[in-house]
Amino acid sequence: MGIAIFLGMTEPLALYVHWPFCVSKCPYCDFNSHVRESVDQAVWRDALLADLRHEAALLPGRRVSSIFFGGGTPSLMPPATVAAVIAEAAALWGLSDDCEITLEANPNSVEVAAFADLAAAGVNRVSIGVQSFDPQVLEFLGRAHGGDEARRAIAAAQAHFRRASFDLIYARPGQGLVDWERELADALGFGTGHLSLYQLTIEPGTRFATLATRGELLLPDGDAAADLFDATQAMTRAAGLPRYEVSNHARPGEESRHNLTYWRYGDYAGVGPGAHGRRLAQATERHKKPENFITAVERNGHGLKVETDLPPHERATEAMLMGLRLTEGIDLARIEARSGLGRDAFVDADAVARLVGQGMMQQAGDRLSVTDDGILLLDSILSEVVKTH
Repeated sequence: MGIAIFLGMTEPLALYVHWPFCVSKCPYCDFNSHVRESVDQAVWRDALLADLRHEAALLPGRRVSSIFFGGGTPSLMPPATVAAVIAEAAALWGLSDDCEITLEANPNSVEVAAFADLAAAGVNRVSIGVQSFDPQVLEFLGRAHGGDEARRAIAAAQAHFRRASFDLIYARPGQGLVDWERELADALGFGTGHLSLYQLTIEPGTRFATLATRGELLLPDGDAAADLFDATQAMTRAAGLPRYEVSNHARPGEESRHNLTYWRYGDYAGVGPGAHGRRLAQATERHKKPENFITAVERNGHGLKVETDLPPHERATEAMLMGLRLTEGIDLARIEARSGLGRDAFVDADAVARLVGQGMMQQAGDRLSVTDDGILLLDSILSEVVKTH
């Protein structure tokens, strides 16, 4: 057994479960989400459990440190299905004593009404897709909730779950600095331990992409977006929720442990339609369309579409690209151990030295990170320091 494989097997495992259904499709969303008139809940429960058992057989001897129900809109899942998935994961792998179990939710009254039952099912953290408290902005974003609903949802989440987080989208068309500072101050006032703050981006294949192509949707220019980003960092830091990843802020100790597994290039099992996973040196992908996923499970006992072997160099560079998004940066020795390569194969040492000299990066032993001054230039920095060939 190679040292890279051994290291992976001794580390905790994350589990991602995808629920693909939504009430409506948002114009900025490029996630695997689908609107259906009806869903056969029993069929979906059985399919998810079968898919889970398939992954567990290929990743034996691990303990699950986090479970994340994403979507789509997983708060539309019957709480009994959520409980069944958690129980099956516990039986197949075992859960760590402090296992983080997160479920994404929208802040409408139907989903909030399920919070008590979801908490009883084992969910201990909720991430709410608020996006904005402004009714006009919510209409622009195609959201199905109002500002007051969002406020009630956050309060309900804090009452029912040990930990709560919510998302906001900023750098929207026409949004000024004062407007965003007011909205962010409002958000920070709830006192949640985690916030995800995303600048609006135009994703290919979305309705917003069509509008942008026609010139009907204009985002703030680079300087304005940078000012909004800088204000965000100052305000969250002052509130005790510093940035720990490009768009994620947390009170120390309340970071999303599940997402840290992704960014630290750990292993995660992905089940459900379109779910991606990483098993040691393999990437996995499930059938994306819900009907195709169900057909595959009924035929094969799992929804797996493709397994791809990840060569050492690809694993190393991907770990760099993911890890340098984190404030903590990357551990070069760990990447060497997991890939089996020396750092010269995936790091341009000259570029690192130059960027350290410019104050864009910092290095302390094996630890390499991007500074606050460099984070807005992250894409450019990555293209310089990561050896992709």
